[in-house]
Amino acid sequence: MAGPPILVGVDGSAPSLTAVDLAIREAALRDRAVRLVFGDIWADHPAWAGNDPDADLAAGLLSEPQQAIRDATDRAAAAQVPVTGEILTGDPATVLIRESAHTDLLVIGHRGRGGFAELLLGSVAIKVSAHAACPVTITRGPAPDNGDVLVGVDGSASDDAPLAFAFHEAALRGANLRALHAWDRPHLSSPGLLLQYDTGPESAAHAQLLTDAVQDWARKYPDVTMHRELTTGRPADAIVDASRNAQLVVLGARGHAQLPGRRLGSVTHTVLHHTACPVVIVR
Repeated sequence: MAGPPILVGVDGSAPSLTAVDLAIREAALRDRAVRLVFGDIWADHPAWAGNDPDADLAAGLLSEPQQAIRDATDRAAAAQVPVTGEILTGDPATVLIRESAHTDLLVIGHRGRGGFAELLLGSVAIKVSAHAACPVTITRGPAPDNGDVLVGVDGSASDDAPLAFAFHEAALRGANLRALHAWDRPHLSSPGLLLQYDTGPESAAHAQLLTDAVQDWARKYPDVTMHRELTTGRPADAIVDASRNAQLVVLGARGHAQLPGRRLGSVTHTVLHHTACPVVIVR
């Protein structure tokens, strides 16, 4: 194996099985194993700790996590990817954040079995995306096999990490890379001011910002076909729209003008809730 196992959070839900499928694909591309983890607050519960594990009470408490691990293990084994599965004591988000220190990629479903069905993103996905020690891939429906790898570029100091991940992922997948930079133009108070506003210098500055951000990575990955894309409007909306034709979106956790202590930026938070394909959060 070429590196640590890819970590997958499982809970028996359909999104977590989609996460297993995505992790299997990543493992095959990277020559990795897959490590399945079910975070269970009842794993060491005194109601059955030390009791016969085959007894009715213990079997009832363990049946759900064991079945989830078994289902996910069968899915990975069918793809001939080495896989291990374990049940760890604790809140699922806390367990995955802790275990993320031992890998370089974590994959989770966009929501699990708990919570409200109408939620676009579950609490575990939000917490893990904000606090994990490694890049986190969040599923959103079936992972497409075609389309570009899309990376958002905002010109901040945090661009390098997502760009490095995106170029490497595009190389592994044999996919094209789209580097997207979007910006909001000034909101002018009258049509007259709008007619007088010269967009040329502003557009040129943003084009140069994008070129500066990607040029070193383009040289490091000469076999990756890269397309630069500039657009005006809210960056989150532009990325969500572009995700409809992508197989993967890659974003930094935070960009420009974020509040101190905030772990996820507003653009990243919005894209996580509305993207049309899996998204990777890199910090």
